[in-house]
Amino acid sequence: MRMPGAAAAFGVRPRLVLAFLLVAAVSAVTTAALTYREARNAVLERAQDTAVASFREEAERFVPSLPLDPESLRWDLYDIAARSQPHPWIVFAEYGSVRVSSGDRPVSGVLTAELRRSAHTSPHGSFQRVVKDGRAYLTIGMPAMTRVVAGGGAVPSGLVLYAVMPMTNEEADIDALVTAARDGALPGLAVALVPALFAARSVLRPVRELRRAAQSMGGGQLDTRIPVRGRDEMAGLARTFNDSAARLEHSVRELRDAGVRARRFASDVSHELRTPLAGMLAVTDVLDEDAGTLDPDTARAVRLISAETGKLATLVEDLMEMSRFDARVAELTTDEVDAAEAVRRTLSGRQWHDRVDAELPEGIRIRLDPRRFDVIVANLVGNALRHGAEPVTVRLSSRADALITEVRDRGPGITAAALPHIFDRFYKADAARSRSSGSGLGLAITQENVRLHGGTVRARNAPGGGALFTVELPFDGPASAGAPDGPAAAGGGAPGDGLDRTEATA
Repeated sequence: MRMPGAAAAFGVRPRLVLAFLLVAAVSAVTTAALTYREARNAVLERAQDTAVASFREEAERFVPSLPLDPESLRWDLYDIAARSQPHPWIVFAEYGSVRVSSGDRPVSGVLTAELRRSAHTSPHGSFQRVVKDGRAYLTIGMPAMTRVVAGGGAVPSGLVLYAVMPMTNEEADIDALVTAARDGALPGLAVALVPALFAARSVLRPVRELRRAAQSMGGGQLDTRIPVRGRDEMAGLARTFNDSAARLEHSVRELRDAGVRARRFASDVSHELRTPLAGMLAVTDVLDEDAGTLDPDTARAVRLISAETGKLATLVEDLMEMSRFDARVAELTTDEVDAAEAVRRTLSGRQWHDRVDAELPEGIRIRLDPRRFDVIVANLVGNALRHGAEPVTVRLSSRADALITEVRDRGPGITAAALPHIFDRFYKADAARSRSSGSGLGLAITQENVRLHGGTVRARNAPGGGALFTVELPFDGPASAGAPDGPAAAGGGAPGDGLDRTEATA
């Protein structure tokens, strides 16, 4: 699970700032590296060119007298070293087996075989940069020329002069460049943090506004809009959001108006049907009493009309009840009741006490609407009797905060296809059963009554077979008395079994 602190630490703003600083760091490092390379080459080449030109000039001026006297040669080397540029040299001479140096320190270990070979074979000499024991040296090898006869051409005398110049000052200058580049890059990154923050702020401000607008719309304020600034991509996003919000607001308004009209129509139709239905029921009651005196065909027709009229009356009452839920005018009339006694009254009033096994512990008292609790229990038990199989069991229990009512049958159970739709309005899994006795609204009404109490209703298959409906009603009642927050949602409850378990028996 991602922690909130981790999400904030790696949010868009830190990532933008880090990306900006990374670009600034890469640019600074690249610039410093290129500058260092060019400056280092310039420093070394300048010192190298000066030293090579100066030593070449001294070597060309030096024309040895042959045969060589080592002691005299030493003094000549001192003289050459004294005129060294740009730094003091140690001059070393080789002539056959003679080795003479102008300094006390041995320098032969700095002179490479490659340099010696090039100095002996090239009339113009050679040079090389060498690192020995962590120190840099410039080594130069130059043959000393002489003339065999006066006016003749210069020829190698066999004497080779070497100059070894420690590049301590150049290395110090290079180290200073590195230090300057490093010391300049760190403040540069600190300075780059300021425009990074401003850039992140300018990018994230429209995103934050979009988030707040989306949250506002999610809360129901569909008239929310985002101010459009400029002509960049963020401005285009804001315009697109505003256009989409306007279309959504228009669509939702049309849907709300259509829903209001549909609910009003259902309510008006139900109200208009109640009066003629009341008259029809009175007539069918009289016909039922006289059906025994009629011929069989007429009696069968009379009883069919009476049954269908009763179903129509039940459907009208269910539709009116649903319209009250949808209009959010359904209210609770609560009273403190004994839960076991309330269930017994429901079973006895419908003459189900011989067909239902009741496990009703005494002493469980709860504050609820007795009429609506009667509808809840009656719908679930009647549903189990019609579409499940006996024995049907009603069991009451309680925990610290809720009353639990379970209704179980021994029928075929709940199919997986019907589970998500068991509490849908007018849901009948089998199209062939569209003429069943149920109106298709019983479980939907049950769910709305449970929600009105602040409780939950669930459906599942019991471990031993059959369907099990579980209702939980809080002892402390709903958060606020009144209708649920919004129209009844089809399928919002627990799953069901794909049978026509939707008869309202109020």
